[in-house]
This record gives sequence, structure tokens and C-alpha cells, in this order.
Amino acid sequence: MQKNTDLKEKWDIVVTKLTAQFSEGDTLNLDGIIYLIGVQELGQGQREFKKDEKLNLMHIAICKLLEPYGYYEFDFFDEDGWPHYKTLTELPSLKPGEQSVLIKEAIVNYFEPLDFFK
Repeated sequence: MQKNTDLKEKWDIVVTKLTAQFSEGDTLNLDGIIYLIGVQELGQGQREFKKDEKLNLMHIAICKLLEPYGYYEFDFFDEDGWPHYKTLTELPSLKPGEQSVLIKEAIVNYFEPLDFFK
């Protein structure tokens, strides 16, 4: 039970800090945080993205977040500087709540080495 409590507390910190830094009042949701991680991983700064680019940013973030779990592996950067990943293992069938917990845990783990929680 302690692990779930730690995850919830750290998740709340992620939401609070990123909302304060990147939102204009509305609390960021899971998709918004995934998008921000995608922008960070692309490394081209904040700019206007087309709809398909926004989806690609979220895909980059999901791949980066699930890489430590053995689902994806970085492959290469294309000529435009976009990272590409290859699938190592198919994601298991998870219920929506289980998917959410996995992604939130991966996001907390993403920020952990950055001293985000100090």
C-alpha cells in the first residue's frame, strides 16, 4: 500500500509543478503531461506543432517513458531531429485504470533522477 501512496503523492507533485510552470490556470491532465515530455524529448523547444506532430510528440513520450520497462528502445534520430524507437515487446493488455497507473509510475520515474521531488 505504501508504494501506491508514494506514487499518488509524487504524481500530485508532478501535476502541481508542471501546471504552475506550463499552464495558464487549468490543471494539466495526463495527456498534457505526456505532451510536455514529448516536447522535452524532441529537444526543439516550445513552438507551434501541427496536429499530427502533437500525436507524434505523445508517441515519443510514451516510448521514452516505457523504455526502462523494456517495451521500447531508442533507434535513431531522423533528418529533422525527431527520435524514433523500435518496439522490443508488445504492451500487455491492460485495463484503462492499469494503463493509467503504469504511465503515471513511468512519469514519476522519468522525473525522479532530475531531483524533481526535492
